[in-house]
Amino acid sequence: MRTTHALVQLAAALMVAPDDRHWGYQLSKASGVQSGAMYPRLSAMLAEGWLDDGWEDQHEAGGRPPRRYYTLTEKGKVELGALLSRAEQDQRFRGMNLGYA
Repeated sequence: MRTTHALVQLAAALMVAPDDRHWGYQLSKASGVQSGAMYPRLSAMLAEGWLDDGWEDQHEAGGRPPRRYYTLTEKGKVELGALLSRAEQDQRFRGMNLGYA
């Protein structure tokens, strides 16, 4: 997967809470990546085995449509951690807020 600003921003947002479930809207707000760039990267991460996905339970949804959620796999935590470590050393990503834990 090509390392882009959108991927680095999305990785940083996921790694803030690597054990949590993440929603598309929440990830877009946290990362600053718009949906048109975000969802293809989430799909690629799913294909790589970096993420698992599922649907929110109807009771959790409280009357609104259920949200699709994403959780990092152990492989994803390792891969995204390595990606962010490389990004910190890469001139292209200097000045980006990579405020993950």
